[in-house]
Amino acid sequence: MLEYPRWKFILAALILVLSTLYALPNLYKQDAAVQITANRGSVVDAALRDRVAGLLDAAGIPYKSVAEEGGNLLVRLASDDQLRAAQLLRSEFEGGYTVAQNLASTVPRWLELIGARPMLLGLDLQGGVHFLLQVDQKAALEKRETAYAEQIRAVLREQRIGAQEVLVRPNDILVRLSRAEDLSRAMARVAADAPELTLQLLSGSAGPGFTAALPPTAVQALLTETINQNAAILRNRINALGVAEPVVQRQGDSRIVVQLPGVQDTALAKRVIGATATLEYRAALLTGADAIEAERTGRIPPEGRLYYMRERAPDGSRIPVVLAKRVIASGDQLVAATSITDPETGTPGVSVTLNASAGQRMFEFTSQNVGKPMAVVYIERTPEVRIVNGEEVRSTRVTEEIISLATIRGVFSRQFQTTGLESPAEAQQLALLLRSGALAAPMEFVEERIIGPSLGAENIERGVKTIVASFLIVLVFFLVYYRMFGLVTNLALLLNLLMLVAIMSIMGATITLPGLAAIALTVGLSVDANVLINERIREELRAGNTPLNSIVVGYEKASGTIFDANITTLLAGVALFVFGTGPIKGFAIALIIGILTSMYTAVSVSRGIVTLIYGGRRKLAGLAI
Repeated sequence: MLEYPRWKFILAALILVLSTLYALPNLYKQDAAVQITANRGSVVDAALRDRVAGLLDAAGIPYKSVAEEGGNLLVRLASDDQLRAAQLLRSEFEGGYTVAQNLASTVPRWLELIGARPMLLGLDLQGGVHFLLQVDQKAALEKRETAYAEQIRAVLREQRIGAQEVLVRPNDILVRLSRAEDLSRAMARVAADAPELTLQLLSGSAGPGFTAALPPTAVQALLTETINQNAAILRNRINALGVAEPVVQRQGDSRIVVQLPGVQDTALAKRVIGATATLEYRAALLTGADAIEAERTGRIPPEGRLYYMRERAPDGSRIPVVLAKRVIASGDQLVAATSITDPETGTPGVSVTLNASAGQRMFEFTSQNVGKPMAVVYIERTPEVRIVNGEEVRSTRVTEEIISLATIRGVFSRQFQTTGLESPAEAQQLALLLRSGALAAPMEFVEERIIGPSLGAENIERGVKTIVASFLIVLVFFLVYYRMFGLVTNLALLLNLLMLVAIMSIMGATITLPGLAAIALTVGLSVDANVLINERIREELRAGNTPLNSIVVGYEKASGTIFDANITTLLAGVALFVFGTGPIKGFAIALIIGILTSMYTAVSVSRGIVTLIYGGRRKLAGLAI
């Protein structure tokens, strides 16, 4: 008799049920949708929902539903009406709300509760967004020169050398000293502290002083480092967004290409990609009536600068505060940042951890200023595009506001919390930007394209037709050539495909056109394994072995050959996954999973089905093979 352990039957049945459940979400198509997100000061409520529905009705645009989902207002439409609805709503709600095209899931709630979700689709299947960004290398150079200027000022203060000015110019830094006798000592100390700078004495009647400049090789290295750093930071931000298989690559000397599969909300993508948000911690010099008087008269202390609170006064006016120009710590000195909710006040915030040097400065400042106020300044730089006289004008909007002004109650250093943010969503986004780091230089969007899902739908349809056609051909061939064992093989192949789709869905893997090719390839590998088994059984029958014994020997001898044949392909798939990027990785994932599932279904599942059919027969005259 054929033997097959009962636990293997139970395992196969369990795998069949789970594979069916977790592959099921892939049958539900996404709805074309328009997503409306509230900007600061706006809300998503029933009034907004009714207004949106009224606008769509008046324009004669049919819609499936208008409902609040995930804190946003989601309008589900037919794909042909998506662009028209987005343009209508964008023109109506510009400023107060962000309107973007999106794709909305239609998977039933009960499937979502067990963690079932559809496979992620690549840019070639689902569409998405394509950005081409220009890195502002001039700003990067100015930023580095400004940092060197601050470093020179600090060196001169430490050495008690008087300086009339330390000025950043287009190609160098001008340093004028108060006394000529301090010149040699100043240049020696600056050269020791910043050896990469080239120092030159001022000539003629320019007075005692010198210039400091980066040599051309250092400038070129800086520009290369800037674009590489921006690309790395963009990858971190996009990975934190959860976009599957993004493409972030350098193009030329100053551009970066970003492709985000499945993302239709270009507004969110641009905010996260292009925005530079950070925090600065500064001492408060004047608050209350003193700050209001300083604003009114314009008499700001030379070491101070005027800022405004995010919160407004009861009459709606802005609240001024004069802060020190000197920064105690800034966002680029953060080691970690996590969004939190203050347990005492319930307000959202960010828990931050500074690096060692910034932590030491914070410790020294708080030790000397207990009982005095310290402000947290939120700085955000957002790229903007305006149409002026029919032409695009690109600019960057800088927002600087005080989100927290609190009295220092005790001494702290590296770890503390910053509260005062408007919403948990803002806290999460700020934590994300702080974790991923500040961009080394600003970037502007040179090119922006939304790749619609229509081409992807055609690709999917062709890919599915290819797989279905190959399956049908294989199924018919096996039924005709191997008869009953052909039916067993077909059942194993179907379970193989079901398992492959289910596992890729659970993993959140991305399927692309190469991924569809990998699935078709694994079908071929699975066919190959089943052919080996069936032919082994036929050889044993021709050798005069009994039918039941031929089945046993055929599976045992073929299993080793199947393993050896697939292990080399599996290693090739692992190499593709480790060293490949984008679509190549998608191909490798589908190939690796397909090989593992095909070996299991061909060797174990098909044997279990054969055991169910022939295992109970003590006397078997022949096999339908």
